[in-house]
Amino acid sequence: MIEFANLQFYKEKRFKETPIGKIPEDWNLMSFGKILREVNLRVRDVKTLSKLPILSLTKNFGLIPQSRRFHKKIATSCVDKYKVIKKGWLVYNPYVIWEGAICVLRNIELGVVSPVYLVWKITSNVDCWFLDYLVQTKVMLDIFLKFATGSVQRRRSLKKRDFLKIQIPIPPLEEQKAVAHILSTIDEAIQKTNEIIEKIKRLKKGLMQELLTKGIGHKEFKDTEIGRIPKEWEVVRLKEVVLEVKPGFPCGKRDESGVIQLRMDSIDIEGWINPTAYVKVPPPKNVEEYLLRPGDILFNNTNSIDLIGKTAIFRGEFSECVYSNHLTRIRINPNKVIPEWLLYVLIRKWQLGIFKAICHPHVHQAGINKGDLLNLKIPLPSLEEQDKIIRMILTVDKKLKIEIKRKEKLKRIKKALMDLLLTGKIRVKVDCNEQRN
Repeated sequence: MIEFANLQFYKEKRFKETPIGKIPEDWNLMSFGKILREVNLRVRDVKTLSKLPILSLTKNFGLIPQSRRFHKKIATSCVDKYKVIKKGWLVYNPYVIWEGAICVLRNIELGVVSPVYLVWKITSNVDCWFLDYLVQTKVMLDIFLKFATGSVQRRRSLKKRDFLKIQIPIPPLEEQKAVAHILSTIDEAIQKTNEIIEKIKRLKKGLMQELLTKGIGHKEFKDTEIGRIPKEWEVVRLKEVVLEVKPGFPCGKRDESGVIQLRMDSIDIEGWINPTAYVKVPPPKNVEEYLLRPGDILFNNTNSIDLIGKTAIFRGEFSECVYSNHLTRIRINPNKVIPEWLLYVLIRKWQLGIFKAICHPHVHQAGINKGDLLNLKIPLPSLEEQDKIIRMILTVDKKLKIEIKRKEKLKRIKKALMDLLLTGKIRVKVDCNEQRN
């Protein structure tokens, strides 16, 4: 539960009309030109700063180390022309600012950014953290796009002089700080939840590695063509434990009165169906052949080479549902294998890059055909041991889902609060005796 001590909320009733719409009567309207001063400090100007981290500006994560975004250093070996940025300064990319490539540096004291970016110091009575949230609202991003020039959207840019003319709503300073404090508190909760999620994911991955190769309580093992497994286990081809392997039908045009069709994006890498990622399409004449049943496994047979082989299990998320030809439905033989066992085995093979090694590359995507899938070799314990192993993994899966739902709830709360607090629809009072940083 998130609590905000010493803060009082109330609904604003008095507004005034401005060129950017209604704002509370006691708020000011100021242009970026009045509150910002450009900083053009280059690495070459301060030689002692040559070791600073190179930062890349992203629309979803703000400024992050370039190595984290691209998994390698891609900047030129000479960064003399790169710009220095300090904590609390604003930076944006004029070519994609309307996509969210604008933020204030938060997590480190100093860094360097591309010379393409524009860097600004806040000079007026404006809280930098409040400004950081304000410039990332949809209203502001739409304004940035409106002021950008160029015939092709991806090549449009926001000129400096036009950026400085843009007006923004400014509440009293104490209210700015209070709003920033509220949103930062939620961001911290989201970050802590993220850390928990990553910890559970690592636990799940380690548990799968252990249980899917060593089982439970085995002391004798044997070497096989798929690696070392318990002596009592078998190695079988997929076709020996399934009733059917069937690709779906081509993606159709959208039709809101049609049938739900799952596609590549419907499969989450944790093995779940994303209940919001689907398209409604006209049903084919033989629609019954493509209807999913609870326990059916969906295998992503066509995708980029890194994502091919994603697998999920259908648990009845929809009463009537079909799937596209980018997916293959695997209907198991319940006398041979439990659906979740096959699910986790396939996920494990995807994690190890097995499908990347056996897929057939195409121009833009890779593919695995039905024959290769049917001949895939998998480990097979007894049904009793499959059940025990599945229960252990599902316990971790359940915890993971709880934390992911908690994160989504926090994100919804943040979005709602940004809409209310950054527009003045809901105001916040601060206890004057409470000192804030």
